[in-house]
Amino acid sequence: MEGKKFGITLGDPCGIGPEITLKALHAKMEYQKSALLFGTRSLLEYYNSLLGYEMRFNTIKKIEEWDDSAINVYDPHPVDISQIQVGVVTSLGGTIAFESVRAAIEFALRKDISSVVTAPLNKEALHLAGFPYAGHTEIFGAFTKGERYAMLLYSEKLKVIHVSTHVSLRKACDLCKKSRVLEVIHLAHETLKKIGYENPRIAVAGLNPHAGENGIFGDEEIKEIIPAIEEAKAEGLNVSGPIPPDTVFLKALQGSWDIVVAMYHDQGHIPLKMLSFESGVNITVGLDVIRTSVDHGTAFDIAGTLKASEKSLLKAIEIGEKL
Repeated sequence: MEGKKFGITLGDPCGIGPEITLKALHAKMEYQKSALLFGTRSLLEYYNSLLGYEMRFNTIKKIEEWDDSAINVYDPHPVDISQIQVGVVTSLGGTIAFESVRAAIEFALRKDISSVVTAPLNKEALHLAGFPYAGHTEIFGAFTKGERYAMLLYSEKLKVIHVSTHVSLRKACDLCKKSRVLEVIHLAHETLKKIGYENPRIAVAGLNPHAGENGIFGDEEIKEIIPAIEEAKAEGLNVSGPIPPDTVFLKALQGSWDIVVAMYHDQGHIPLKMLSFESGVNITVGLDVIRTSVDHGTAFDIAGTLKASEKSLLKAIEIGEKL
């Protein structure tokens, strides 16, 4: 990262986060000099031995304690390895995951690190620990600044940004409002411009089957989505839609657009995960802290087996650098 320090949160310690983090740092050793890990040091020592690596760790409390000859770690909740139940949902796992994210945000807000890359946490563990957040996106939304933010899934094949994410499908329909659709169109445009797209081509998916079929299958397109698109076009943005949800992703994949505005979580996640499960990246856009993440879960079923892939994490670090 050309001398810039960045953070990696290890996610839920009972999942695959610590394993894929060490694998990523082993695969790209240049990252070892600039990555600050947030999580349980005893667990890093455990996986370091299990993987047969010879990495050396340095625990810090402030950035001035940085050691260029080691991998630097901020451990917000030190515990012995015997307290970690690998592969199990626990309140301790939720506590460590949350405190790691909060610490990384504080370092980023102080400009000690340039961005935060997050390994997966578990929402059930988070809630068991008493932290009622739906996920990383909502934690970053609560503790950083930004009038508007959204979840953007990034892969080489397909890019999707969401009007709503971790809410019920019923609520997602209620959240489909002109103002929100318009701000997500803006966030899509701004983010792709930062990444290097000169004139991002944005497709907006419909909410209803056939994009409502002129009101036959629902009127959200007529009342909320089309007015947002028209306003964005009047501002000079390259926007199309609403496009029927059953065809918009295929057309984007074929090159018609650079990004799709999806109306709700599964509408955007299903096509992207089908195409790029191992290399997709989750980005929280619109905030004053740059955050990228793997686009997969804690995978408790394979935690500790050394089968987890670090590909998505490596891509998340790369995109964080571009942003």
